[in-house]
Amino acid sequence: MSLLLEPYFCNMQHAFSYNKKKVIQALRYHFVQKSELRVLIVLVNVFAIVAAILFYTKKIRPEPFLLGSFIWLMMMATFWYFLPNSIYKKASTFKDHFTIFFNEDGIRLENERGATEWSWKKFTHFFESPHFIHLYFDAKSFFIVPKDGMTEEMKHELRGLLKLSIKR
Repeated sequence: MSLLLEPYFCNMQHAFSYNKKKVIQALRYHFVQKSELRVLIVLVNVFAIVAAILFYTKKIRPEPFLLGSFIWLMMMATFWYFLPNSIYKKASTFKDHFTIFFNEDGIRLENERGATEWSWKKFTHFFESPHFIHLYFDAKSFFIVPKDGMTEEMKHELRGLLKLSIKR
C-alpha cells in the first residue's frame, strides 16, 4: 500500500442513534436520487404546466387542469410525506443505538443485540446528504450513517476511505 493512501486506512469508530426528522429528510433524499422518480416529476410538472396554460387560454375545460394538479399534489405528498414516514415506522433500525467501525476491510456495525460486518465489495455506491452518508448495497437497499457527532476531520477521512473503497 502506498504511503499516500495510508492516512485513509485508519480505524474509525462512530457511535450514533437516529433523529426522526433527519431520517425522514434522508429518506426524501434517497427517493429524489432515483432517476425514474425525477423523470416522473418532470413529466407530471410539464403536464400540469401545459394544462394550466391551456386552461388559462380557454383551450381546454378545467378537468385536465384539475387532474394534473391533483396528480402533482398526490405524487408530492406520497414521495415527500407518506413513503418516508411509512418506511420510518416499519424499520425498527431507526430506534436502535449503534456503533460503527470503518477500516480497510469494510464496516462493522454493532448494537446491544449483536453485530454484522460488510466488506467494501458489498457496497455499490454512496452519497452524502446534509445529515447522513448513504451507503448502498444495491438500488433499493441502503444504510444511512448520521454525520452528527463526527468531527470535520473524521468526515474528511471517511469520505476519502469511501472514495477509495467503494468502486463505482
